[in-house]
Amino acid sequence: MSYGYWGRIINVDLSNGEIQVESLPDELYKDFIGGYGLGVRIIYERQKPGIHPLSENSILGFTPGLLTGTRALFSSRYMVGGKSPLTGGWGDANSGGSFSLALKQTGYDAVFFKGISPHPVYLWIDNDRIELRDARFLWGKDTVETETALRSEFDDEKVMVACIGPAGEKLSLISGVVSDSGRIAARSGLGALMGSKKLKAVAVRGSCVVPVYDKRGILSGNKQYLRSFNFPSLRDRLSVRALAFAFMAKLMRRSLIRPSIKSTMYQQVLRKYGTCGTTAFSCESGDAPVKNWKGIGAIDFPVSTMSHKISDEEIIKYEKKKVFCPNCPIGCGGTTELKDGPYKLPGESRKVEYETLTAFGPLCLIDNLEAIMLLNDLCNRAGIDTISTGGVMAFAMECYEVGLLTKTDMDGIQLTWGNADAAIALLKKIISREGIGDMLADGVKVASEKIGRGSDAFAIHAGGQEVPMHDPRHEPTLGTAYEAEPTPGRHTISCRLWQEMLRLERIFPELEKIPSFSIRAEKYKYHGAATLQAYNSKFAQVANCAGLCLFGGITGPIPLVEWINAATGWDYSPHDYLLTGERIETLRHSFNLREGITLKDTRLSDRAIGKPPLKKGPLGKITIDTNTLVKEFYEKMFWDPETGKPSDRRLKHLGLDKIVRGCIK
Repeated sequence: MSYGYWGRIINVDLSNGEIQVESLPDELYKDFIGGYGLGVRIIYERQKPGIHPLSENSILGFTPGLLTGTRALFSSRYMVGGKSPLTGGWGDANSGGSFSLALKQTGYDAVFFKGISPHPVYLWIDNDRIELRDARFLWGKDTVETETALRSEFDDEKVMVACIGPAGEKLSLISGVVSDSGRIAARSGLGALMGSKKLKAVAVRGSCVVPVYDKRGILSGNKQYLRSFNFPSLRDRLSVRALAFAFMAKLMRRSLIRPSIKSTMYQQVLRKYGTCGTTAFSCESGDAPVKNWKGIGAIDFPVSTMSHKISDEEIIKYEKKKVFCPNCPIGCGGTTELKDGPYKLPGESRKVEYETLTAFGPLCLIDNLEAIMLLNDLCNRAGIDTISTGGVMAFAMECYEVGLLTKTDMDGIQLTWGNADAAIALLKKIISREGIGDMLADGVKVASEKIGRGSDAFAIHAGGQEVPMHDPRHEPTLGTAYEAEPTPGRHTISCRLWQEMLRLERIFPELEKIPSFSIRAEKYKYHGAATLQAYNSKFAQVANCAGLCLFGGITGPIPLVEWINAATGWDYSPHDYLLTGERIETLRHSFNLREGITLKDTRLSDRAIGKPPLKKGPLGKITIDTNTLVKEFYEKMFWDPETGKPSDRRLKHLGLDKIVRGCIK
């Protein structure tokens, strides 16, 4: 008997409607955990290289994490994976909420789709009952309407739905997959992959109890974490808003504040505000990009007159209730209402989070919070990535500013910096692919190629994906992640900030002895940073594929190894799991190589690394050396810095030689 997983997946051929349940060997889980690890292993083997991501031969996978359903804290994330229509390489995206648990409780570890349906369909999974059903009555509906309609169809509020909205239906390359009425697996453009298959939704209802080898071990790990969760004396001393600023100030200065206090401070910030709790400070410190990456927060979006309007207390004034993912003690999410005014919402909406606030706020110089709340709701209902949408909007604003796009080109929209009404009008066009929106709906790289005339200088991306709202000029190791990780332009994998918060030295004591650990306070010293980042990246693969939320790891000592061993009955050491993470990372990287994507294709836009540098502000005169950072990271991952190819010896050590060899160009 398997523990922690079912050993079964569902394969659906949408072209002919065939559904097959397949058993998988235990070794596959031991080697790739679950989540996108299982996803890349299946898709790499079964999908031919070189195919168009929107063709019938592409494969799309939905994969909950290994620990989902085991009662381990923070274990409610699922992943969507496949060949990215946006970057042309490996694509994955993940989301929290209730969908992952519901899918795992149907008795399956994943569902994979290939082919293209002749008409819109959705997949219904009710434990062992698996059916493709007609979705023509859903096509054209937004994600909230789709979820509501499917729950009504089955007369059950417990039915969980992952679906696309109009953006995915219209194959926007920056569209994602939405669940829980606004949680979105947003990155990599996988909503377009889903839409190309005419797959509107996956609806699930499960009642199976996930088998766990050592239930007491899981609960013991939970208690171990929760013992460090509350520090009343600290909470009594400072208000949570003060905590937010104290936490960010100390962390951004790389002071030697104790890790346990860092974690506690962030716990309190997340519990009260969610990720919006430090938006204003991020704008002031240089963490948040401003005015399409050419501005300075303290000058162009100052806290005294602008950024404070879209941060912490201003957000939660609109909060109606807090939202907790299953098995989460923090509850960083929430719902908001806005019943009146020009930007009123059609109903309850997801609270605006940091990435969205920054993408539409300082990046576009919009300081009207109610307008940003509407922009957020429109994106969630359409199923489109707010990071990429804010990026393409800021790109268009700069093109308009310098005359590369005229008012006629913009269909009459006067797209000046900070013009909230113009931003809303443009977003509606992007969602519907009407007029100028049709060009912008595929992201900044595609748009700049169509506009030409030097507009690529304003298109800030890595490998075709818009860069998140954390500036690598402020934290250089983010530049490594944006360029070198298999899914480029992603901030939740590995950087010095996460390394300090995760306290990797607690898991791997040898890190205390290496230079990159002792010099971590010197963030602009590039040599030696890669060792710690490689550890972080490998271990992050395991956490992600287990379905864990990153916030668990940075708010307390997560017993990840203990949880996985207790769930499965395995007896693996932290270094065993480090090797597993490297295996997953290397296979994702190899997927890109066999699609012809190398480091030259994923380099950050010059402006994002300080070419030319800003003249003033906290990032003034800074140009980061991503060449050194990425070269050393590649070396620590055993990838050739010139070609990107993993060494044959390392592939054999990872057990990937037979899978990868001969497939890489």
